[in-house]
Amino acid sequence: MTFTGAFHHCLNRGHGRERILGADKDKQVFLDILSEAKKRLKIRVLAYCLMNSHYHLIIENSSGRMADFFKLLNGEYGTYYRKRHGGNGYVFQGRYKSTLIQDDGYLIMAISYVLANPVKAGLVQDFINYPWSSAGEYFSKDRPKHIDHAFVEALYGSKREMIEHVRNWQGRKMELPIIHTEMGALLADKNGVSLLEEKFERRSGEESLERKRKDDVGFESLQKVYQEFEQMHEIDLDKIDLDSHQGQRLRRELLLQLKDRSGLKYREIARLPEFAGVRMNSLGSMYRHEKKAKK
Repeated sequence: MTFTGAFHHCLNRGHGRERILGADKDKQVFLDILSEAKKRLKIRVLAYCLMNSHYHLIIENSSGRMADFFKLLNGEYGTYYRKRHGGNGYVFQGRYKSTLIQDDGYLIMAISYVLANPVKAGLVQDFINYPWSSAGEYFSKDRPKHIDHAFVEALYGSKREMIEHVRNWQGRKMELPIIHTEMGALLADKNGVSLLEEKFERRSGEESLERKRKDDVGFESLQKVYQEFEQMHEIDLDKIDLDSHQGQRLRRELLLQLKDRSGLKYREIARLPEFAGVRMNSLGSMYRHEKKAKK
C-alpha cells in the first residue's frame, strides 16, 4: 500500500542471498543509478544503507511513482550486474519489500535502524564510519549528497541527536515494531493503522480523480514537463541552488509549468522536492505573480 506523500522503509536482497553489492565498485554504481532514478521519477530519498547482499532505503513517495522508481533502480542495476559478473538469471530476490511509516517519530526510528545495520552486521564499530550508508551525508558540507539531507537534519535537530538515536539502535537486538495488516506491513501503533488506512483511501481517491481529469482534458505528464523544462533552460534542477535569485526565479517558472501543463494542485506541488520548505498557502501567490509577469 502506498499513496503520494507516504514514507516507506524499503529493502531488497540478492537472489539466493547472493552478494550482489559485495564490491565497492558495485556499491558506487548502485548509488549512481539511485541518484538518477530519484531525479527522473521525483522520489525523495531520505536514507540508504548498502550491505553486501541487500540494500535498505527510506524514501518518500513524493511523486506517486514509487513502483516505477524501483522498476528503474532494480532494472538498471540488474543489467549492470549481469554484464559485469555474468549470468542471465534473476539478480534480486523478487519484488522489493516495503513498510509504510506512520509519522515523523517512526520515521526517525526507521532511519536510525537503517543506519545502525553495518554495526549489527559487524562491519564497523560505529555507524558513522561506514562508507556505504548516508550517515556521513548529514550535517556535512564535504560529502556528495544522494539524499534529502536537509529534511532528515530537521527531523533530528542536530548531529548530536542523530548520533544518539542511531547508537541506541547499534546494540539492540530488537527489530522494528512492524504491524502486519491486510494493507501490508506498517511501522505504526494501533491508532496509526486506521489513520494510514484513511489517508490511503482519501488520497487514492483523489489521485484516481486527478488522473481521470488529466486524461479527459489532455494535461501532460510530470516527467515530460520536468524534462522539457531542464532542456529549455539547459540546467540540472538537482544542481541549482533554489535559495539563490536564479533558483527562486526558476522555481516560480516551474510552478507555472506544473500548474498549467500538468494540472497539479498546490498540495501535490508542495510535495515535490523543488518546493520543500515552501508553504502551500504561498504557492498561490507565487503562481499569480508569475502568471501576471508572463502576460
